[in-house]
Amino acid sequence: MAGPSLGLGALLTTLVALGPLSTDLYLPSLPTLAVVFSTDAARVQLTLSVFLAGFAVAQLAYGALSDRFGRRPLMLGGLLLYFLASLGCLFATSIEQLILARFIQAVGACAGPVLGRAIVRDAWGPVDAARTLAYVSGAMALAPLVGPALGGMLTVNFGWQANFVLLAFFSALQIGAVWLWLGETNAHPDPEATRVGRMLENFRTFLVDRNYLGYLLALGLSYSMLFAFISGSSFILIGRFGLSPAVFGLCFGVVVVGYISGTQIAGRLVRRLGADRLIAAGAWLGAFAGLVMLAVDRWAPAHLAGVLAPMFFVTLSVGLVMPNASARALAPYAKMAGAASALMGFLQMGMAALVGIVVGHGVEQDASVLPMTVALCGVLVPCCYLTLVRRPRS
Repeated sequence: MAGPSLGLGALLTTLVALGPLSTDLYLPSLPTLAVVFSTDAARVQLTLSVFLAGFAVAQLAYGALSDRFGRRPLMLGGLLLYFLASLGCLFATSIEQLILARFIQAVGACAGPVLGRAIVRDAWGPVDAARTLAYVSGAMALAPLVGPALGGMLTVNFGWQANFVLLAFFSALQIGAVWLWLGETNAHPDPEATRVGRMLENFRTFLVDRNYLGYLLALGLSYSMLFAFISGSSFILIGRFGLSPAVFGLCFGVVVVGYISGTQIAGRLVRRLGADRLIAAGAWLGAFAGLVMLAVDRWAPAHLAGVLAPMFFVTLSVGLVMPNASARALAPYAKMAGAASALMGFLQMGMAALVGIVVGHGVEQDASVLPMTVALCGVLVPCCYLTLVRRPRS
C-alpha cells in the first residue's frame, strides 16, 4: 500500500477504539442491568470481565493468523463477528445470554487493537510508531470520554438496548471503511506463523527478552489501574454518591481527560525525551496518584473529588506509559509484529480481567477495594519497569 497517511491514522483510531467503546458506552447501564435481569453487581460485572477475557484469548490467534495471511482479511472477519455478536447482546433475555454474547463480541472486537498496533508497526516503522501510537491513543480516548455520557443518555431515554444498537451500527460502518480503504500492510507474510511449534517459539522469544517483558508488565499494570476504575466506578459514583447515569458519564469524562492529556504529552515529547524517560515519569506519577487516592479514601471517603482528582492523574500516567511501552516492546520485531502485539494484548487484557473480577466482587461490600487495587497496581508499574528494563533500546 502507499505510505502512511492521515486517513489511515484516522481509520486505525476508530478500529483501536472499538474495545474501549464496547466497555465504556454501557457502563452507566450496569446498575440498570442488575435490576432488569434480577441479579447482583458481581454477575453484571462479569459482562465486563468476560469481555476482557475473550478479548485477551482471541488476540493470540489474530496475531499468528495475520502474520501468515495478512492484516486486512482478519480485520474484516473480526468486525463481522463483532457486528453479529452486538445483535446477540441487543436481543439477550437473560444475564447468561448477555455474558455469552459479550464474550463473542470481544473475540471480534480485539481484531481492531491487535491488528491496528501491528499495522502501525508495519506502516510507520519502529522509530515513529511510538509517536503515532500516542496520537492514535489520544484520539481513541474520545471513545471513553464521550461513551459514558452518551451511554447514560441512551439508557435514560431509550433503555439499555440502545447502547448495543449503536455498537452494531458503528461496526457496520467500520466494515465498509476497511473494505474500501484499508490495504494490506504485512510486507513479510510468514507461511510458518500458524504452526504451533513456531508460535510457541515466538512467544518464548518474547518472554525471555527482559526488555519486552518489562514493557509488557508496565503496560498491563497501567491498564489494570484504568480497568479497575472502569469496573467499579459506576457502582461507587452512582451507588455511594447517588449520581444519575448522565452525570456519571460526565464525571467519567473528567477522568478520561487525564488520559488524553497524557497521550498528547507523550506524542509531543517522545522525540525530545525518548520513550523510556516518559515511561519512567508516567510510572512514578501513577504510583504517587494511586497512593494519594488510597489515603483520601481512608481519611475523607465522602468527597467525590477524592476519587476523581487522583484518578485524573492516574489516567494521565496511563496515557504516558501505554503507547510508549507498546511501541518499545514491538520495535525489534518487524517480522513478528502480529505475534508480538498479540501476546502483549493477551497478557494486558488477561491481567485487567483478573483485576476487574476482584473489584467487581469486592466493591459492593467494601468501596475501598477500588483505591486499594489502583494503588497496588500503580506501585508495581515502576517496580517491574525498573527491575526488568536494563537499558533503552536503540
